[in-house]
Order: sequence, then structure tokens, then C-alpha cells
Amino acid sequence: MLVFNPSQVKDEIFVDFGSRISENGKRQGDKPALIFDNQTISWRDFADDVARVRGKLKAMGIGRGDMVASLGENSVEHVVVYCAVVSAGACIVPLPYSATPQALVRMVEDSGARLLFAAQTQASVAQELGAAKVIDMDALYDWCAGAEPTAPTNVSADDLFNMIYSSGTTGMPKGILHDHRFRSRQLTRATRFGLTEDATVVISTPLYSNTTLFCLLPAVASGATLAVMAKFDTVGFLSLSERIKATHAVLVPVQYMRLMDAEEFNNYDLTAYECKFSTSAPLPASLIGKVMDRWPGNLIEIFGMTEGGLSTALNCEAFPDKWDTVGRPGDDTDMRVIDAEGKQLEKGCYGEIVGRSSSMMQSYHNRPDATQDLIWLSPEGETFIRSGDMGRFDEDGFLHLMDRKKDMIISGGFNIYATDLEAVLRAHPDVADTAVIAVPSAAWGETPLGFVLLREGADTSDTEILDWANAQLGKTQRLSAVEIIDTLPRSDIGKVLKKDLRKPYWPE
Repeated sequence: MLVFNPSQVKDEIFVDFGSRISENGKRQGDKPALIFDNQTISWRDFADDVARVRGKLKAMGIGRGDMVASLGENSVEHVVVYCAVVSAGACIVPLPYSATPQALVRMVEDSGARLLFAAQTQASVAQELGAAKVIDMDALYDWCAGAEPTAPTNVSADDLFNMIYSSGTTGMPKGILHDHRFRSRQLTRATRFGLTEDATVVISTPLYSNTTLFCLLPAVASGATLAVMAKFDTVGFLSLSERIKATHAVLVPVQYMRLMDAEEFNNYDLTAYECKFSTSAPLPASLIGKVMDRWPGNLIEIFGMTEGGLSTALNCEAFPDKWDTVGRPGDDTDMRVIDAEGKQLEKGCYGEIVGRSSSMMQSYHNRPDATQDLIWLSPEGETFIRSGDMGRFDEDGFLHLMDRKKDMIISGGFNIYATDLEAVLRAHPDVADTAVIAVPSAAWGETPLGFVLLREGADTSDTEILDWANAQLGKTQRLSAVEIIDTLPRSDIGKVLKKDLRKPYWPE
């Protein structure tokens, strides 16, 4: 059921994603649709592959209202599965393979997925997840051999498109529900950034990330050429970009940092680039300066939430004096600042950022409590999404992010919740209390550091606790270090003062 009622858009055109793929297959023919390693798949063949997998799904009774999960690294087969599920009318649930098996079990149970497509690299984990049926994604074409290709299912704007899971190390993970209306509006807006059929787009982040979908879905819908990397590395990215004459790419800040630090960067021809995008975490102004100085084409920084509702964009070429901001809201986005009591504040005041736009999630799947906690009701009676981020708007309407209300750590573009890591540390029999903060990392931008108070009489070392905790955490969540301390700084009411813990690591 629709919980967030998005703003109306005048003269809106609904983009049927599945029909676009079929049309592009007929119209683009031999033009490259997908590039992966040494493979190049034409638009004709890509559309045929999607139609055949879609036909197999329909023959199995998979359609509107069904959930289908996927688990695996980026590959041609994974992109085909994603598009086939959506165009069959079902909802695709790309699972984060970096999560722990326990978290993945909860996600599969929560989603109620009828099928799970899993890569061979994830086969052992997939068998433990309890999915109704597991399909070997690497043998996708053998699986659907002989299936009758079918046309895309007619969908409505309210039909579910995808569900993306937030962190789920402890407790119940949150599945963020996006419908076809949400994605259609994003596809339409993406053309303003040049994501049209003339683009050649490089993707190097996982399919389960909304960062990836920001460019991948518009590229597919518009008939562009999409180059997919299984895993990011600097030389591989630069070589691929030169070889295919890439025009667009989406990267997270730590990837830009690695590219700017790469000795080989100047050895590659990147002059075909028209625009790069950065999402997932704010870009430091100094890093923006390096990218703009050394890398042809514009740089657009996007700030937003997977849940939707609020979004800003910073055109780095047009506003060189605003590189310390994350840009301004779009025309269809209403963003405001509220105080701790939920009262709306004037422009220039510091508080929590809330937003409402034409693209808003339906709700958290099976989580009415978490959905309700996300809502801020405006004086006009409209539902806004609370970001948990703190900031202010300047006199020109640009957003300055200043702190995080939630104890979120953004490492390598992935969100890590301190409370998840603290819960794991507290489960150690020798740990009395703990606090986790973000500290700077040259490799990841930020990385989690744990502070631990030992129980009386315990003599466990910090290394032992670190190894014990990391063995239970997902790959992208692992602690960089653990420090054993005698006391945690607290306020008068007993709240841990994390700002005091951060001071030595984040100079003002």
C-alpha cells in the first residue's frame, strides 16, 4: 500500500521499462547494449535474451506481485535477470552479497522471494538462505533454453519495480520498495544529465546499490551502451574508459580518490567523457578540484536517499564557488530543515533535512513502524521523508551538510550503521560496553573504529575482540581497529558523547 504520496508532475509521461527494452532491441539492432570484459552484446541480442528469460519466468507463473531475488557480482547474466524480472511484472530484490549469511537469511524470509538467482561464487551461501527455488545465474541461458520469448507485462505505476535492502546485521533489515512510478520519473529526469541513447556509460558498483541503478536503468531505458565492471580497480576502469570512449560514469568518492592517486591516471585518454557522477557520500572540495582539473567533462555530485523524497545536485562546472555544498534541490523537490521537536526552521538555520519529491518510496516492506518513524508531517499536512542528516541551506539555496543525526559510517560508498557494529561487539562475553565511530581512511574515505570497555577481570586483547567481531560482520562492515579504553565519555543523562571520541581523528 502506498504510504508516501509523491508530488504530482504536470504532463507526466510514464516510462514502461520493459517496453523500452523491446523497442530498443528493434530500433538499435547491432549497436552494443552491454560490454563486459571481452564480451559485447548487441541491443538485438540483449532484448532477445531478456524476452527469453521473461518467457521462462512467465511459464513458471512469475508475474505481478511476485518477488524474485538475485545474489551475485555484476555480470551480463545479472543485468539480463534484473531486466527480465522487472519486465515480467515482478519485483526484483538484488541482495547485498557483502552481508552476512544471517542477514541474507532475514532478507530472503522478509521478501518472500519465489526464486533466487545466484552466481556460482555465491552458491554455497545461496543454498543456506531458504529460498523456495535457487537458479544458477551463471547457467542462465541453459536454464531458459527452449523457452518462448514473450512480450513485456503491462504494468501500472503502482506495481513494484524493485526492493533494495538497507543494512541488516542485527534485527530485521529494511526493504525499500520502489514502484514503477518512482523509477519512471527518475528515468525521465536522467536525460537532463546526458544519459541518452548517445551515451556510453561505465558501471563499477554493485547491482544491489541504488548508486548503480542511478545510471544503469536510464542507460538501458534510453538505448545507450552500458559497460559493466565485475569489480572496480583503477587501471581496469581507466583502460575500459579509453577503449570504449566512455562518455559517462558513476562513482563513489573513494573511487575518485583512488583514481586521482593512481600514477597511471595521466596515461589514458579520457577526452570522450562528458559527465561523471558522484553519489553515496559528500565529495570534499579539494577532491572536486582535482577531478575538474585533470579529468575532461563535467562532474555532478548527487545527494539523496534510496528512500527518495529529497535530492540535490551540484553542477561542479557551473558553480565552482559552491564546491563545499552538495548542490540545490530539483524543481520537483521540496526540502526543508526541522529542529529536534519537528518544528520547521528558517533558511540558514541548522537542523535535520527533510524532503518531498515526485520520487518517493512506497514504504519499508513489512515495517510499518520504521516507515512511520521516517515521516515528518508538514504544516500543510503533506508527508516528508526524514533524512537523519543535519545541515542548512544558504542564501542561494545550496545545501551544506554539517553532521549526521544517525551514527552512519560511509565506507567505500556503503552505509554502515554504528549501532549494528556495537550490537555485535556487545555480544562478546568480555565486553561491558562499546561505541563505534567513523575515522578517516585513505582507502575507503571512512572506516569504523570500535571503543571497548572490558568486563572486570577480563584480559582479552583488542586484536582478539577485533577478529571475533569481524568474523561475524559483512565484508563492507568490518572494523578497522578496536581500542580498549577505561571509560566512555558521557553526557549528564548518560548518553555517550561520540563527538568527544571523534575529536582526535577529525580536526576542525
